[in-house]
Amino acid sequence: MSFLAPLAGLAGGTAYARKAQAPSAPSSTQQPVAVPLQEEAVQNAAVPCVEPPPMVRIEDYNGPLKKVVGTFARPLERKSVHPPNYKPGAKLCTLTWQGKFVLFVQDSFDPVTFLETAFDAGLDQAQNTDPSYGQGAEGYGRRFGADFAGGASSRFFKDFAYPSIFSEDPRYYRLARGSGGKRLLHAMEHAVVAHRDDGTRMFNFSEWLGTASSVVLSNTYRPDNQRGFGPAAQQVGSSILQDMGFDVLREFWPEISRKLRLPFRGQAPPVSPGSNPVTP
Repeated sequence: MSFLAPLAGLAGGTAYARKAQAPSAPSSTQQPVAVPLQEEAVQNAAVPCVEPPPMVRIEDYNGPLKKVVGTFARPLERKSVHPPNYKPGAKLCTLTWQGKFVLFVQDSFDPVTFLETAFDAGLDQAQNTDPSYGQGAEGYGRRFGADFAGGASSRFFKDFAYPSIFSEDPRYYRLARGSGGKRLLHAMEHAVVAHRDDGTRMFNFSEWLGTASSVVLSNTYRPDNQRGFGPAAQQVGSSILQDMGFDVLREFWPEISRKLRLPFRGQAPPVSPGSNPVTP
Protein backbone atom coordinates (compact mmCIF):
# COMPACT_ATOMS: atom_id res chain seq x y z
CA MET A 1 0.00 0.00 0.00
CA SER A 2 3.06 2.28 0.04
CA PHE A 3 2.35 3.38 -3.54
CA LEU A 4 -0.93 5.12 -2.41
CA ALA A 5 0.94 7.96 -0.68
CA PRO A 6 2.60 9.32 -3.84
CA LEU A 7 -0.65 8.90 -5.76
CA ALA A 8 -2.57 10.81 -3.07
CA GLY A 9 0.01 13.61 -3.12
CA LEU A 10 -0.19 13.74 -6.91
CA ALA A 11 -3.99 13.92 -6.79
CA GLY A 12 -3.88 16.67 -4.14
CA GLY A 13 -1.44 18.73 -6.18
CA THR A 14 -3.58 18.38 -9.28
CA ALA A 15 -6.71 19.52 -7.40
CA TYR A 16 -4.87 22.58 -6.04
CA ALA A 17 -3.66 23.51 -9.52
CA ARG A 18 -7.19 23.31 -10.91
CA LYS A 19 -8.48 25.65 -8.21
CA ALA A 20 -5.82 28.21 -9.08
CA GLN A 21 -6.76 28.19 -12.79
CA ALA A 22 -9.80 29.86 -14.35
CA PRO A 23 -12.50 27.30 -15.05
CA SER A 24 -13.13 28.76 -18.53
CA ALA A 25 -9.56 28.30 -19.79
CA PRO A 26 -8.44 24.70 -19.34
CA SER A 27 -5.00 23.85 -20.70
CA SER A 28 -5.17 21.42 -23.60
CA THR A 29 -1.42 21.27 -24.27
CA GLN A 30 -0.23 19.92 -20.91
CA GLN A 31 -0.17 16.14 -20.53
CA PRO A 32 -0.31 14.31 -17.18
CA VAL A 33 2.97 12.93 -15.91
CA ALA A 34 3.19 9.17 -16.49
CA VAL A 35 4.09 7.39 -13.29
CA PRO A 36 5.50 3.92 -14.07
CA LEU A 37 3.98 1.00 -12.25
CA GLN A 38 6.07 -1.28 -10.07
CA GLU A 39 5.81 -4.11 -12.60
CA GLU A 40 7.09 -1.86 -15.39
CA ALA A 41 10.08 -0.84 -13.30
CA VAL A 42 10.99 -4.49 -12.83
CA GLN A 43 10.54 -5.28 -16.49
CA ASN A 44 12.81 -2.41 -17.50
CA ALA A 45 15.67 -3.56 -15.25
CA ALA A 46 19.03 -3.57 -17.01
CA VAL A 47 19.87 -7.15 -15.99
CA PRO A 48 16.72 -9.12 -15.15
CA CYS A 49 16.91 -12.10 -12.81
CA VAL A 50 15.62 -15.48 -13.99
CA GLU A 51 14.91 -18.42 -11.70
CA PRO A 52 16.10 -21.84 -12.97
CA PRO A 53 13.39 -24.30 -14.00
CA PRO A 54 11.91 -26.46 -11.23
CA MET A 55 13.02 -29.98 -10.41
CA VAL A 56 11.33 -32.90 -12.14
CA ARG A 57 8.88 -34.60 -9.80
CA ILE A 58 9.11 -38.33 -9.19
CA GLU A 59 5.50 -38.78 -10.34
CA ASP A 60 6.49 -37.32 -13.72
CA TYR A 61 8.52 -40.46 -14.47
CA ASN A 62 6.56 -43.23 -16.17
CA GLY A 63 7.02 -46.72 -14.78
CA PRO A 64 8.81 -48.05 -11.70
CA LEU A 65 12.20 -48.43 -13.41
CA LYS A 66 12.22 -44.85 -14.63
CA LYS A 67 11.16 -43.66 -11.18
CA VAL A 68 14.20 -45.42 -9.70
CA VAL A 69 16.49 -43.79 -12.26
CA GLY A 70 14.84 -40.44 -11.57
CA THR A 71 15.39 -40.86 -7.84
CA PHE A 72 19.13 -41.39 -8.35
CA ALA A 73 19.25 -38.47 -10.80
CA ARG A 74 17.82 -35.93 -8.37
CA PRO A 75 21.15 -35.18 -6.63
CA LEU A 76 22.65 -34.49 -10.07
CA GLU A 77 19.81 -32.23 -11.17
CA ARG A 78 19.61 -30.38 -7.84
CA LYS A 79 23.06 -28.84 -8.29
CA SER A 80 22.77 -28.30 -12.06
CA VAL A 81 21.54 -25.04 -13.54
CA HIS A 82 21.18 -23.97 -17.14
CA PRO A 83 22.09 -20.35 -18.01
CA PRO A 84 19.06 -18.57 -19.50
CA ASN A 85 20.31 -18.51 -23.10
CA TYR A 86 16.71 -18.11 -24.27
CA LYS A 87 16.74 -14.52 -22.88
CA PRO A 88 19.83 -12.49 -23.88
CA GLY A 89 21.18 -10.27 -21.12
CA ALA A 90 19.42 -12.17 -18.34
CA LYS A 91 21.23 -13.92 -15.52
CA LEU A 92 20.30 -16.57 -12.99
CA CYS A 93 18.97 -15.38 -9.67
CA THR A 94 21.43 -15.33 -6.81
CA LEU A 95 21.40 -18.30 -4.46
CA THR A 96 21.10 -16.73 -0.99
CA TRP A 97 22.86 -18.14 2.06
CA GLN A 98 19.50 -19.62 3.11
CA GLY A 99 19.26 -21.32 -0.27
CA LYS A 100 22.78 -22.69 0.10
CA PHE A 101 21.88 -24.11 3.51
CA VAL A 102 18.73 -25.72 2.06
CA LEU A 103 20.87 -27.23 -0.70
CA PHE A 104 23.21 -28.72 1.93
CA VAL A 105 20.29 -30.18 3.92
CA GLN A 106 18.55 -31.62 0.85
CA ASP A 107 21.74 -33.28 -0.39
CA SER A 108 22.61 -34.65 3.04
CA PHE A 109 19.20 -36.21 3.74
CA ASP A 110 18.34 -37.37 0.25
CA PRO A 111 17.31 -41.07 0.16
CA VAL A 112 20.11 -41.71 -2.33
CA THR A 113 22.60 -40.42 0.24
CA PHE A 114 21.52 -43.06 2.77
CA LEU A 115 21.68 -45.81 0.14
CA GLU A 116 25.14 -44.70 -0.93
CA THR A 117 26.32 -44.53 2.67
CA ALA A 118 24.95 -48.00 3.41
CA PHE A 119 26.71 -49.42 0.35
CA ASP A 120 30.05 -47.78 1.22
CA ALA A 121 29.80 -48.97 4.82
CA GLY A 122 29.22 -52.52 3.54
CA LEU A 123 32.33 -52.34 1.37
CA ASP A 124 34.37 -50.98 4.28
CA GLN A 125 33.09 -53.83 6.45
CA ALA A 126 34.02 -56.44 3.86
CA GLN A 127 37.50 -54.95 3.39
CA ASN A 128 37.90 -54.44 7.15
CA THR A 129 38.61 -50.75 6.65
CA ASP A 130 39.05 -48.99 10.01
CA PRO A 131 39.71 -52.27 11.90
CA SER A 132 39.30 -50.55 15.27
CA TYR A 133 35.57 -50.39 14.54
CA GLY A 134 35.40 -54.17 14.66
CA GLN A 135 32.96 -56.44 12.82
CA GLY A 136 29.32 -57.39 13.23
CA ALA A 137 26.38 -55.05 13.53
CA GLU A 138 28.23 -52.70 15.87
CA GLY A 139 31.17 -52.36 13.49
CA TYR A 140 28.85 -51.77 10.55
CA GLY A 141 26.94 -49.11 12.51
CA ARG A 142 30.19 -47.30 13.33
CA ARG A 143 31.30 -47.39 9.71
CA PHE A 144 27.89 -46.17 8.56
CA GLY A 145 28.04 -43.26 11.00
CA ALA A 146 31.59 -42.36 9.98
CA ASP A 147 30.76 -42.45 6.26
CA PHE A 148 27.61 -40.39 6.79
CA ALA A 149 29.52 -37.83 8.88
CA GLY A 150 32.20 -37.58 6.20
CA GLY A 151 29.67 -36.94 3.45
CA ALA A 152 27.67 -34.45 5.53
CA SER A 153 30.75 -32.48 6.54
CA SER A 154 31.95 -32.36 2.94
CA ARG A 155 28.58 -31.03 1.75
CA PHE A 156 28.45 -28.53 4.63
CA PHE A 157 31.80 -27.03 3.68
CA LYS A 158 31.31 -27.16 -0.12
CA ASP A 159 27.60 -26.28 -0.39
CA PHE A 160 27.11 -23.83 2.46
CA ALA A 161 30.07 -22.68 4.59
CA TYR A 162 32.71 -21.68 2.05
CA PRO A 163 30.21 -20.57 -0.63
CA SER A 164 28.71 -18.19 1.93
CA ILE A 165 32.13 -16.88 2.97
CA PHE A 166 33.41 -16.33 -0.58
CA SER A 167 30.02 -15.36 -2.14
CA GLU A 168 30.34 -18.37 -4.42
CA ASP A 169 27.57 -20.24 -6.19
CA PRO A 170 27.94 -23.96 -5.34
CA ARG A 171 25.85 -25.04 -8.33
CA TYR A 172 27.21 -26.37 -11.62
CA TYR A 173 26.49 -24.15 -14.63
CA ARG A 174 25.71 -26.47 -17.52
CA LEU A 175 27.09 -25.34 -20.90
CA ALA A 176 24.63 -27.46 -22.95
CA ARG A 177 25.95 -26.26 -26.34
CA GLY A 178 29.02 -26.64 -28.51
CA SER A 179 31.07 -29.73 -29.30
CA GLY A 180 31.37 -32.68 -26.98
CA GLY A 181 35.03 -31.92 -26.29
CA LYS A 182 34.28 -28.33 -25.39
CA ARG A 183 31.54 -29.39 -23.00
CA LEU A 184 33.78 -32.05 -21.45
CA LEU A 185 36.50 -29.46 -20.75
CA HIS A 186 33.88 -27.11 -19.35
CA ALA A 187 32.69 -29.78 -16.91
CA MET A 188 36.23 -30.67 -15.81
CA GLU A 189 37.07 -26.98 -15.47
CA HIS A 190 34.47 -26.57 -12.73
CA ALA A 191 36.86 -28.18 -10.25
CA VAL A 192 38.99 -25.05 -10.63
CA VAL A 193 36.65 -22.32 -11.92
CA ALA A 194 33.31 -21.53 -10.28
CA HIS A 195 30.78 -18.69 -10.43
CA ARG A 196 30.26 -15.89 -7.96
CA ASP A 197 26.81 -15.03 -6.73
CA ASP A 198 26.74 -12.21 -9.31
CA GLY A 199 27.51 -14.61 -12.17
CA THR A 200 31.18 -13.72 -12.73
CA ARG A 201 33.87 -16.39 -12.70
CA MET A 202 36.21 -17.06 -9.79
CA PHE A 203 38.54 -19.72 -8.39
CA ASN A 204 36.63 -22.65 -6.90
CA PHE A 205 37.64 -22.10 -3.27
CA SER A 206 34.74 -24.19 -1.98
CA GLU A 207 35.86 -27.32 -3.83
CA TRP A 208 39.45 -27.28 -2.59
CA LEU A 209 39.05 -25.80 0.88
CA GLY A 210 35.84 -27.76 1.54
CA THR A 211 37.42 -31.06 0.54
CA ALA A 212 40.56 -30.38 2.57
CA SER A 213 38.51 -29.36 5.63
CA SER A 214 36.40 -32.51 5.54
CA VAL A 215 39.50 -34.70 5.19
CA VAL A 216 41.19 -33.05 8.17
CA LEU A 217 37.99 -33.29 10.21
CA SER A 218 37.66 -37.00 9.46
CA ASN A 219 40.87 -37.65 11.42
CA THR A 220 38.95 -36.82 14.61
CA TYR A 221 36.51 -39.75 14.26
CA ARG A 222 38.54 -42.21 12.15
CA PRO A 223 41.35 -43.38 14.43
CA ASP A 224 42.83 -45.66 11.76
CA ASN A 225 43.36 -42.88 9.21
CA GLN A 226 46.91 -42.35 8.05
CA ARG A 227 48.15 -38.98 9.22
CA GLY A 228 50.43 -36.64 7.36
CA PHE A 229 50.37 -34.46 4.26
CA GLY A 230 50.78 -37.28 1.75
CA PRO A 231 47.72 -39.38 2.73
CA ALA A 232 45.60 -36.24 3.17
CA ALA A 233 46.58 -34.93 -0.28
CA GLN A 234 45.75 -38.31 -1.80
CA GLN A 235 42.25 -38.22 -0.24
CA VAL A 236 41.69 -34.64 -1.41
CA GLY A 237 42.75 -35.48 -4.97
CA SER A 238 40.55 -38.58 -5.07
CA SER A 239 37.52 -36.64 -3.84
CA ILE A 240 38.02 -33.82 -6.37
CA LEU A 241 38.36 -36.32 -9.22
CA GLN A 242 35.11 -37.91 -8.09
CA ASP A 243 33.35 -34.52 -8.08
CA MET A 244 34.77 -33.84 -11.54
CA GLY A 245 33.20 -37.06 -12.80
CA PHE A 246 29.80 -36.05 -11.39
CA ASP A 247 30.11 -32.66 -13.13
CA VAL A 248 30.72 -34.43 -16.45
CA LEU A 249 27.61 -36.52 -15.81
CA ARG A 250 25.65 -33.34 -15.00
CA GLU A 251 26.76 -31.73 -18.25
CA PHE A 252 25.62 -34.61 -20.45
CA TRP A 253 22.60 -35.69 -18.40
CA PRO A 254 20.07 -34.07 -20.82
CA GLU A 255 21.44 -36.19 -23.70
CA ILE A 256 21.41 -39.32 -21.52
CA SER A 257 17.84 -38.56 -20.46
CA ARG A 258 16.72 -38.18 -24.07
CA LYS A 259 18.25 -41.54 -24.93
CA LEU A 260 16.44 -43.15 -22.00
CA ARG A 261 13.27 -41.15 -22.72
CA LEU A 262 13.34 -39.57 -19.29
CA PRO A 263 12.23 -36.06 -18.34
CA PHE A 264 14.96 -33.76 -17.11
CA ARG A 265 15.23 -30.34 -15.54
CA GLY A 266 14.82 -27.57 -18.10
CA GLN A 267 13.41 -29.86 -20.78
CA ALA A 268 10.28 -27.72 -21.23
CA PRO A 269 10.51 -23.93 -21.72
CA PRO A 270 10.69 -22.30 -18.28
CA VAL A 271 8.03 -19.74 -19.23
CA SER A 272 4.79 -20.12 -21.13
CA PRO A 273 4.20 -18.11 -24.33
CA GLY A 274 3.01 -14.58 -23.65
CA SER A 275 4.18 -14.55 -20.04
CA ASN A 276 6.94 -12.38 -18.63
CA PRO A 277 9.79 -14.32 -16.92
CA VAL A 278 10.99 -11.34 -14.90
CA THR A 279 7.67 -10.25 -13.45
CA PRO A 280 7.56 -11.21 -9.75
